[in-house]
Parts: sequence; C-alpha cells; structure tokens
Amino acid sequence: MAENKATENQQEEQIPTVDENNAEETLEDVQEAVQDDIEALLEEARQEAATHKELALRLQADMENLRRRTRLDVESAHKYALEKFVNALIPAIDSMELGMDASMKEEATVESIREGVEVTFKQMLDILQSFNVERVDPINEKFDPQLHEAMTMVPSPDHESNTVMDVIQKGYTLNERLVRPARVIVAQ
Repeated sequence: MAENKATENQQEEQIPTVDENNAEETLEDVQEAVQDDIEALLEEARQEAATHKELALRLQADMENLRRRTRLDVESAHKYALEKFVNALIPAIDSMELGMDASMKEEATVESIREGVEVTFKQMLDILQSFNVERVDPINEKFDPQLHEAMTMVPSPDHESNTVMDVIQKGYTLNERLVRPARVIVAQ
C-alpha cells in the first residue's frame, strides 16, 4: 500500500494542474484566434469573389462589344459587297456613254461606232471574267440540260442529233454555278 501511495504521489506531481481561470482564458484565446482566422478567410473569400465578379462583368461586356462589332461588320459586308464589282463596271459605262455621245456627231461613221461598241463589249467581258463570270456559248456542242435551255428542236441533216445548232441567247456561270442557261436550238 505504501508503494501505491508513493506511485499516486509521483503521478500527481507529474500531472500539471491547470488553474480553472487560466483554462478559461486559454479557451477564450483559442476561440478568439479561430474567430479571427475565420473572419480573415471570409474576407479573403469575399475579395476573391469580388475579383471574379469584376472579371465576369468585363468578359460579358467584351462579348457584347464583339457581338455588336461582328453584327456591324456583317451588315457592312452585305451593304457594300458589290462595291468592287461596281467600281470595275464604271469605266465600261463611261465608254458606252462616250460612244453614245460620239454617235451623235456628224462625222461619226457606222464603222467607228461599231468599233467603239466592240471595244466596250470586250471591256465588259473582261470585267465579268475578272469576277469569275464565264459565258456559255455552246454552238456545235452536245446539248446539256444543266447548262442549256432548248427553245426548239429542228431536224438537221448537217448536225448530229441532240447537238446545239444555234444559240439564241448565251448563258452565264458564276464560279461554275449556272446564273442563266444558254437558250439554244437543238438538232433533232
């Protein structure tokens, strides 16, 4: 028993005793430190949320500006799509006007007028060709319903059957897509 009492006394000496007032102060300090940490984390999270909100608003504004600019660019492209073509046609129109004025003069001859019309016509064909517009002139070719419109069929011993004998009106393609079929007379 004496040994037990000695062991108990040794254990009591080893266990530090905490004063109740001291324990309450330590608990309050820990709670206060935890509260401060929570408030600091909360403030940090609020700042980060505000930063992300500002970034989202900026991105939204940028997207709206991009949509508006794109819409204006598309509208402008539709509105002025033919500007290059019109600029190419203007010199040909000027040539036609000069030809009409020249035909009114007394010294104008049929030959000079014809020559002016031919030059203007060539100028128009060159303009069309520069914009990938090709003429469909199928004389003596095999009839193709994809490119030709048969106005009539005529028996002809000089032409093979289903061959274009005559072209009433030439056709046109734009980038190999038919714009107007050639109107033709076909051998039967």
